[in-house]
Amino acid sequence: MKKFWVLFSLFILPLVFYIFLSKGIYKYANLPILSENVMDVSELTKGNASFLNHISVVCFLGNDMNTAKGSLFNLNQTIYKRYAEKIYFQAVAIIPEGSEEDYKKAIEELSAFTNVSKWHFIYLDKTTIGTLFNSFQTPFELNENLYSENAFIIDKELRLRGRKDDEDTEDGKLFGYNMKSVAVLKNKMKDDIDIIYYQLKKSAEKEQRRKREI
Repeated sequence: MKKFWVLFSLFILPLVFYIFLSKGIYKYANLPILSENVMDVSELTKGNASFLNHISVVCFLGNDMNTAKGSLFNLNQTIYKRYAEKIYFQAVAIIPEGSEEDYKKAIEELSAFTNVSKWHFIYLDKTTIGTLFNSFQTPFELNENLYSENAFIIDKELRLRGRKDDEDTEDGKLFGYNMKSVAVLKNKMKDDIDIIYYQLKKSAEKEQRRKREI
């Protein structure tokens, strides 16, 4: 028994401590920048939506409501409702022109149990949607209905954020978060948005200390 506790303290405890520490480091590390110079949606619409100076969760829902509705509601329940009261946060849905009536009912259903004031539903033509999507510089493509199963995080400086060490992608890069999977939204996207807000908080604290020292 004595030998067991000696071995435990020499090998097992350090290993457990290392795993705990490494997870903590990842949790509060800077979330990698995967693309820069994302096109600001304000350049494409006369509405009041802009990616600049916001933490934006962006989705391309397409014109097939059978596909889009599940993705929209998953994103709303798992991500939007958690961060809707946070400063800078917004959710932006890019939708093809001509689909306004199809989405009207879905938005009304959403409004019945969600304050949708931080949701922006933006209707654009096919060419403009493609131009905006391509500015994200991801390896993905929109399908024939202009839909992507992935939601994206765009930061205040028009940069696409994600992971470079994701265990479920071939090269480790995670550009977007599958809206069809509540587990991905809950365990990956939520954690990554938390990292951005943690870094914003630390930057604000650093700036306050700097001002006090002047």
